[in-house]
Amino acid sequence: MANEIGAEMIGSRQLHRNPSFRNPTFLSTWLLWLVGFLAFPIASLAGTAVGGRLSNPVSALIGGAVCGVVIGVGQVLVSRRRLDPLIWVPLSAIGMGLGLLLGSTVVDYGTTLAELALMGAVTGLVLGTAQAIALPRRARRRWLWALGVAALWALGWTLTTLVGVDVDAQHTNFGAIGAAAATALSGLLLHFLLPYHPASGVWLPSRRVTTSTLGPQ
Repeated sequence: MANEIGAEMIGSRQLHRNPSFRNPTFLSTWLLWLVGFLAFPIASLAGTAVGGRLSNPVSALIGGAVCGVVIGVGQVLVSRRRLDPLIWVPLSAIGMGLGLLLGSTVVDYGTTLAELALMGAVTGLVLGTAQAIALPRRARRRWLWALGVAALWALGWTLTTLVGVDVDAQHTNFGAIGAAAATALSGLLLHFLLPYHPASGVWLPSRRVTTSTLGPQ
């Protein structure tokens, strides 16, 4: 009798198994991406070490490419497998190298706030376009990534200049403060364009549980 009453109660309530406790939250995914800002100062040091001061086309192209490789690798590592390293890293290197070459040439390697912001915007637009091409096919409105990176690179150089970093040293990329801001905002943009979908079996669709799925009573 008790079993019959229990079965009727379960059938009427039509319980749902909800595996949401196993779903990675947006916050954890965004915080992991935020850790990637550490790649930016490392990339700047590596680019400057290999290419030298940002004072001529050769240093801009080589230093920018090295910088792009380091940033690209860092972003892949914190992307939760959303980005393909075989595509993302090479295109990041190409985009950053060509972008920095074009951006620094436009401002004639100047280091005023306005010049660095403009250089960042041009660099970011070329880099963002290359990375937008590298986004997976399921990414939506990928062109927003190109515009977003352009704005964020300008922001990164602006913040770096305002906090008093020695920009006259002509590094290949902006500093940690600018990197943290750019990474935080790019994480929000990436979530909009390319939400995290774990591998099959991690996120499970909810299924209805009725008396028929409980087996014999």
